Amino acid sequence: MGRSDRAFLIGVLVFCALGWGLSIPVGKVAVSQGYRHVGIIFWQFVIGAVVLGLFNLARRRGLPWHPRALRFYLVIALIGTLLPNTASYTAAIHLPAGVIALLIASVPMIAFPMALIWRLDRFSPARLAGLGLGMLAVILIAAPETSLPDPAMLTWLPVGLIAPIFYAFEANYVSVRQPDDLDAVQALLGASLVGTPLALLGALVTGEWISPLPPWGAPDLAIGIASLGHALSYATYVWLLRRAGAVFAAQVAYLVTGFAVFWSWVLLGETYSTWVWAAFAVMFAGLFLVQPKPRAPLVVTGALGKDTTDVMGRDGT
Repeated sequence: MGRSDRAFLIGVLVFCALGWGLSIPVGKVAVSQGYRHVGIIFWQFVIGAVVLGLFNLARRRGLPWHPRALRFYLVIALIGTLLPNTASYTAAIHLPAGVIALLIASVPMIAFPMALIWRLDRFSPARLAGLGLGMLAVILIAAPETSLPDPAMLTWLPVGLIAPIFYAFEANYVSVRQPDDLDAVQALLGASLVGTPLALLGALVTGEWISPLPPWGAPDLAIGIASLGHALSYATYVWLLRRAGAVFAAQVAYLVTGFAVFWSWVLLGETYSTWVWAAFAVMFAGLFLVQPKPRAPLVVTGALGKDTTDVMGRDGT
């Protein structure tokens, strides 16, 4: 690989991370100004379906609709978006966006013991140490009374951990249940199409429907930016997996967390205590240890979406 090619691929990697990292603070903007979970998720599904559908069309790929694929789409829509994002948006009302980003970064660490239980991966002392560091990072946030801006936020940390638990479960589910005729883009596109009517029904029943008609404010802009950014970043990430390989693409996990903190500082004016910065350092060390070896990338997740690439060695591409 030439120097210019590598510089280009690094630029693509940064682009992916910028989009995913931005989704976390702008998601907080949406919920902080009145919009709620199912209404936001509906538009996430719609925008994601449009962008990924165009990307899939450009690749001249179809979309399987056989019973096994439909069942897979439904499960991914539920455990990969509807349920975890409901928890994330609830936590985002009460927790700083940077802390949400830190909790989301724990997905590969939570996925590892699940994979051991399901016999999808082998025991590794280094990755076990990474899991321990991830737990320590959460403790560094939860234990000191001065770690969070308001000690009352502590009660919402368990809610913030619900989403990464679902994402970790999803990663293992994908590794054993993804149909062979589906790649990662098709899987997320199918889940978006199946999830759209479910989210629409939920939004209408709960009164959380968000009208697309003007006037538009900051929350509307936040939903559009986050959903579009995630879909574009996801499609680009899949391309990067093919072009540069899993090991190179996996580095996006570090950048997503870093950019989420950066955007939270720029857009929301968030600042963090020494304990939270220590938690970030420990979490990054844990990510380094738990990262799968050359054949498998990390699962990358965000507050407004997720990557269905699994952690055990099957990237769906």
